[in-house]
Amino acid sequence: MPGLANEPSPAPVLEAAARAGQPLTPDAVARVLATALADPRLGPKVTAVVLDLETGEKVYDKGGDTPAVPASTIKLSTAAAALTARGADYRIETKVVAGAQPGEIVLVGGGDVTLSLDGAGAYPGAAKLSDLANQVKTALVGQALTKVTVDNSAFAGPGTAPGWAPADIGSWVNTVVPVAVDGGRFEAKDPAGEGSKRQPDPSIAAGGALAKLVGGTVPVALGKADPGAREYGKVLSPTIGRLVEIALLRSDNVLAEALARQVALAKGKPGSFEGAMAGIQETVTGLGLTPPAGQVDGSGMSGRNQVSAGYLGSLLTRAAKPDHPELRYLFTGLPVAGFSGGLDPRYPPTADGAGAVRAKTGTLTGVDALAGLVTTKGGRTVVLVVLCDASPGLDGARAAIDKAAGQLAKL
Repeated sequence: MPGLANEPSPAPVLEAAARAGQPLTPDAVARVLATALADPRLGPKVTAVVLDLETGEKVYDKGGDTPAVPASTIKLSTAAAALTARGADYRIETKVVAGAQPGEIVLVGGGDVTLSLDGAGAYPGAAKLSDLANQVKTALVGQALTKVTVDNSAFAGPGTAPGWAPADIGSWVNTVVPVAVDGGRFEAKDPAGEGSKRQPDPSIAAGGALAKLVGGTVPVALGKADPGAREYGKVLSPTIGRLVEIALLRSDNVLAEALARQVALAKGKPGSFEGAMAGIQETVTGLGLTPPAGQVDGSGMSGRNQVSAGYLGSLLTRAAKPDHPELRYLFTGLPVAGFSGGLDPRYPPTADGAGAVRAKTGTLTGVDALAGLVTTKGGRTVVLVVLCDASPGLDGARAAIDKAAGQLAKL
């Protein structure tokens, strides 16, 4: 899997790639993309930009300032804000404290939805609930467990975003809570992957799993920890950098929403959708970019998201600059055409663009998008963003976008 968190910094590789080869001319790019992006399979509304990764110069612009539905490409915005606000090395804490009565414990969620039962869960390197349970058993000193309370107060407001399709809730996305095992999946290794069936209340399910590991079946309910309660144990998530890589490579909606909440908390805002979006706007502004006022969730599952191709392109060129090395995780988390993530099955090994396109995909009903890097045959790396939110059919639109990226790679 590319982009593991313990690999050397991708900065030297990216800088070398950006400088290799001669810059593309606007005329050369237009000759390739003008026809490719006029493909009727993309529908009547197509916006796109191409920018030189090294210089940030825009070499192609097709309505790049026009807002469009970005689908999962908006995860790049969420990820950049999380990396900047929290830092790539930050780890999310999940802890247990003493409850109000003897034998009672409180599971306090901090925003980690990647917990595993024993290390063999859905997320590599996840904190183990079994480790937390062992700490709790030691702290109880043989006292029988009588109740588990789950404290969800780190997050606030509605658990679902405006514009989420009801059919997607409980599978492709779920109620946003600050503690969950395996992203709230019923089965950690469900072959449905990111479309797995999810627990209706992932935090209560996590509390029940902890109870079984500590001492059996006891009542589990929502509540709040006493601020001065004695700590019984804690575990830490993988780093934000690693979580960003996973969220991008898998297009993990549940994890992306949890990362958006981390931005809110880091900025001292409520852990809600509104707080997360305000935190993302503030963080992006601090990077010198115009904030995405039309972003309404962290995952892109809402059809009400409205951002421009130009914004996503500027974000990627900003991430390549040396003053924010933590943003390089945006690149190491991108799927590679023909090799990993959502771009693996879309590019046969011999296809134009295989291995040369590294990008985040986005898909909703009538929406298809691509945002990432293309390394050309001439050795130049450019940013390509294509958003089409009135496509007549998924398969045709995907094929047309992939063809456009492949044609760009041949330059």
